[in-house]
Amino acid sequence: MKLGRLLLIALLAAQVAPVSHADDIRSGKKSPTADVVLLASAPATWYDDYHAGLDAAQDLRKLALVWFYDPQATAENERFQRDVLDRQSVSNLIQQHFVAIRLPTPACVPSGGDDVVLLDHPAFAEMQHSAGLAIIDMADEEGPLFRQVVSVYPFTHGAISAEKLAVLLELPRGTLTQRTLIFAVRTHPEQPASTAGHFSTILSRETENHAWHQASITLQGHHNWNSRFHAINAELPGGLAAREVCAESWPGQNLLEAAEECVHSWRQSPGHWEAVSSRHLLFGYDMKRGANGVWYATGIFAGRN
Repeated sequence: MKLGRLLLIALLAAQVAPVSHADDIRSGKKSPTADVVLLASAPATWYDDYHAGLDAAQDLRKLALVWFYDPQATAENERFQRDVLDRQSVSNLIQQHFVAIRLPTPACVPSGGDDVVLLDHPAFAEMQHSAGLAIIDMADEEGPLFRQVVSVYPFTHGAISAEKLAVLLELPRGTLTQRTLIFAVRTHPEQPASTAGHFSTILSRETENHAWHQASITLQGHHNWNSRFHAINAELPGGLAAREVCAESWPGQNLLEAAEECVHSWRQSPGHWEAVSSRHLLFGYDMKRGANGVWYATGIFAGRN
């Protein structure tokens, strides 16, 4: 266990995270070119035009699932299609909630008169220029998440199983950092139950704020807890009280690695793990990176004493 990396306080609330923009690359192309991929239940349409796929997702008020594939890895692509994407539980989720887009890793899009490699765009920085999956929220053009990259799973992290992909596809709507930390909690082998309740806008806001505060001072801790505790409880439904956990990553880890490291750190402390593994009525999670390259994570839960 990394001493000083874990802190726990009973009773607190939550917050939200920043956004990664996939909106500042835009072309005028409207005609979708799609491939039909056979799934266990019914065919799903995979667009091979980025902007046409985003337009379709916007029209349907859905999320866009983007599979960046390595055109040189034919066998791996076929295996991923067969063993993961064609699994009925996965294909059903894709068809119900997503518009699917399939692009080679060198795919370019017009931007400012030039062709830009999509994976070089800052919105996809956490994809690490590699094959993998990204999710873009196109569901509500009036909302703060519209055209934001809200999930990434670079295959440099390892292959994703059908079970983990199903978790990724069923995450609550939120920002990239929120959803990544929730994904790390839900895919932990011991299946902690803290995300089984309602993802609270109040608690997500509070976790975002406190994660940002820790990152801004590059110091983990329950800073200003007394005042935050009472302010959070005042916003919660009657009878609910908040509790908080904090953790930090190692320097230099990417977002997904850091999220899993923070959950691993909580697992090393019985007190932290009791909070993370227990079921709560409300929850919020978020994490932010400091100038020192360390990610600071916060989880806030609310329940009745």
